[in-house]
Amino acid sequence: MYSIQKATTEFLQHCRYEKNLSPKTIKSYSIDLKQLSNFLTEKNYSLEITDITKNELREFLELISSLKPKSIKRKIATIKAMFNFLEFDDRIEINPFRKMRIKIKEPKTLPKVMDIKEIKKIFNTAYEKHSLSVNESEYKFFESLRDIVVIELLFATGARVSEIANLKVNSIDVQNGMVTIRGKGNKERIIQICNPETLHLLKNYHKRYLKEIEKSGGFFLINRLGKMLSDQSIRVIVKKLACRAKLKKHITPHVFRHSFATLLLEKDVDIKYIQSLLGHSSIMTTQIYTHVNRAQQKKILKTKHPRKDFSMLALLVS
Repeated sequence: MYSIQKATTEFLQHCRYEKNLSPKTIKSYSIDLKQLSNFLTEKNYSLEITDITKNELREFLELISSLKPKSIKRKIATIKAMFNFLEFDDRIEINPFRKMRIKIKEPKTLPKVMDIKEIKKIFNTAYEKHSLSVNESEYKFFESLRDIVVIELLFATGARVSEIANLKVNSIDVQNGMVTIRGKGNKERIIQICNPETLHLLKNYHKRYLKEIEKSGGFFLINRLGKMLSDQSIRVIVKKLACRAKLKKHITPHVFRHSFATLLLEKDVDIKYIQSLLGHSSIMTTQIYTHVNRAQQKKILKTKHPRKDFSMLALLVS
């Protein structure tokens, strides 16, 4: 018997070792497939993979229909991907999804963004907090400097929060201003830091806390215990700074990402360059990534990135 449990195990191994998907993605896949397996068990349906038809899948879709459209689409994509893998591996004759027409309407919402005034306000808050920390404890000084590094990196790179959290010290070339980001699907992209103030800040942080960074396993952003700064910790940092700056919007690390893209677009930067900077794969074409010429990228970021529009150097405590 080739059960759904065995199929799940083999599919997740394929995702981990052949597709090099992130642990976070594999965990999500595992949860989705476990939910399908539990559904079949509770209904006393066969767990043999070849016995799973569009009828069982339709019932499962009814079960999860109360979830948000985005969650439903993700679960369908996960299960469909497993059946595609099984079909390719000749474990089943045909993916049952081929005989199903599924339409999940997802409400279209525009991404939240900050304008340049709001970004300047949150930067000003972070830098002022740091300037005040010189009279406080060493930890307060470190914390405030690190928090500035967090928002500078978010805005300079447009990276996802998980990508920022996972940056290693060898991912950031502070001398040449280059950040190597490992994105979805373990793909790498390089973003150049062209703003001299941002570079100065990164060098300062790197020089001051290199020993602590190395002890953490090389993670560039660390907490008070010398451990890697988590995704959630970065969200909390951004939220606290936004509240302190008295911004009315709900600001998250992803809002920095949207703002990075929107503000560059407003500066007439070609959207294909922005897609490459963000590490986005296009669902409209067969192209996975649109690569930006390094020299062109440097020219774009040096002349177009809105961080050049304001200075905080006077408030930085060295």
